[in-house]
Amino acid sequence: MRQRVITAVVALALFLPIIIFDFGGISVELLAAALAVIGVYELFKMKGLAILSFEGILSAIGAIILVLPKDPWFPFLPLTTDTTQFYYLVVMILLGTSVVSKNTYTIDEAGFPVLVSLYVGIGFASFVNARIDSLVMLCFGLFIVWATDIGAYMIGRKYGKHKLWPDISPNKTVEGALGGIVCAVVVAILFLLVYPGKLYFGHNSLVMIFLTIILSVVGQFGDLVESAIKRHYGVKDSGNILPGHGGILDRFDSMLFVFPIMHLLGIF
Repeated sequence: MRQRVITAVVALALFLPIIIFDFGGISVELLAAALAVIGVYELFKMKGLAILSFEGILSAIGAIILVLPKDPWFPFLPLTTDTTQFYYLVVMILLGTSVVSKNTYTIDEAGFPVLVSLYVGIGFASFVNARIDSLVMLCFGLFIVWATDIGAYMIGRKYGKHKLWPDISPNKTVEGALGGIVCAVVVAILFLLVYPGKLYFGHNSLVMIFLTIILSVVGQFGDLVESAIKRHYGVKDSGNILPGHGGILDRFDSMLFVFPIMHLLGIF
């Protein structure tokens, strides 16, 4: 527990100034791109593949393309082109490898690096877009995720009796999941008292509370997805870059689902 606390304090000391001040207007983007590459590395490592392989490098490049905005990172792209088309070039290269290799590298094998880059790329791109919209928007998403995680852990630990999804994550309980939703709603209400929904999010506060419930559920599902991936590959954590916490995907799994859904729901 002490190690977890120390790691959390150090990580927040480094993380919070970047997202608050966004030095030069690009530090959040660079941070997200770096985290995306680490996420690609963790998934490749779980599968037993090398990140410095041909497909690993392309997957990392694809994730970076998705994370970084066209302006100012890709000024060479035509005005009518966005980074989605640029990313698709990576997909085409991976698929084209099946031709060059005479089908020794198949579409099934190409599917893994493509899915990995999409998973972490779109997730961290939405994180960046939330910060581009406003610090308030980013903090709202972060607070919902953190409140859900803390609430689910605390309530589940004290009152949890009914397993939520034992085949995927044996320690999670129904009581914990509901506790996470309740804590997220409480935090959202307090947040909206300071930053009214209609003014900052384009929705009234009642709608924002309803959306908070959806986001809390989505965040917990993102956590379960990461658990399913780890169980499939027979690993306890996605990595060990954060002592006591595991890997980057262990910490950002909920956010990789929440921020894209926030965007899909029109919150930003």
